[in-house]
Amino acid sequence: MGIVEEAHNVNIVGSGTQVIVLAHGFLTDQSVWKHLLPHLVDDCKVVLYDNMGAGTTNPDFFDFERYSTLEGFVYDLLAILEEFQLSSCIFVGHSVSAIVGAIASIMRPDVFSKLVLISASPRYAFIYCHKGCCI
Repeated sequence: MGIVEEAHNVNIVGSGTQVIVLAHGFLTDQSVWKHLLPHLVDDCKVVLYDNMGAGTTNPDFFDFERYSTLEGFVYDLLAILEEFQLSSCIFVGHSVSAIVGAIASIMRPDVFSKLVLISASPRYAFIYCHKGCCI
């Protein structure tokens, strides 16, 4: 297991040549896709991951400076796609991940074939409490 895979609880399920990346929003984790997943796995390879600080991500990988802007999350997404050599994916992003996917697709348009952006918000303010949570 690579560092990126371990840090973000990356799960790849299903079969097929079409790759779909499902990225969750704030205050959720990859389990938010549990009802959609059964409808995709027969025809597609589905990539699920947790944004740093969500789900059961390892807190040892959390860096306040890196995740004080969306850029840290963008670089994480691109690292996941690179580590698993995924290209031409359909990216489905909810909330903050919708914006992360949009920025990532501008930086690396070669790895995205389509974007599905659900409840994307145009701006985020990050405020961290002393325990590492964000609000």
